[in-house]
Amino acid sequence: MVRVLFVCLGNICRSPTAEGIFRHLVDKADLNDKFFIDSAGTGAWHAGEPPDRRSAMEALKHGIDLSGQRARKVSDADFHEFDYILAMDDQNYRDLLERCPPKLEHKVSLMLAHGPFKGATAVPDPYYSADGFDLVFSLLKDACQGLLDEIIAEHLREHAK
Repeated sequence: MVRVLFVCLGNICRSPTAEGIFRHLVDKADLNDKFFIDSAGTGAWHAGEPPDRRSAMEALKHGIDLSGQRARKVSDADFHEFDYILAMDDQNYRDLLERCPPKLEHKVSLMLAHGPFKGATAVPDPYYSADGFDLVFSLLKDACQGLLDEIIAEHLREHAK
């Protein structure tokens, strides 16, 4: 089983959206039994809360339901339990590496490193803006597809198309 964790600051906008998109793609590829997928935040301000309603509404426009998710903070155990830990931006990436045991740092990467992006490193945080949730969804959709393609090629060759 491949274990994937998406991480942003508060775990209510970007990382739950990435989790929902990735679950959707995994489901479409009929690979649910091959993955464990979760999301978390580097901060605990929103622990126990559902995703931001604007993220949830944007995901629903694309047929993805985030309502079952609840925010949580990254734990030390996550570095041992997950195979892929995807940071949404440079600050979250640095915060994760600061906590990560050195021998496990290879598990942590920037989310946009897995998509067709030229020079972009950060999924912008839409929390304090009235818009931007559509851009975040679009970026994450492409990055999630890239990540899934990479994982299939590396771990699940028999499922590669």
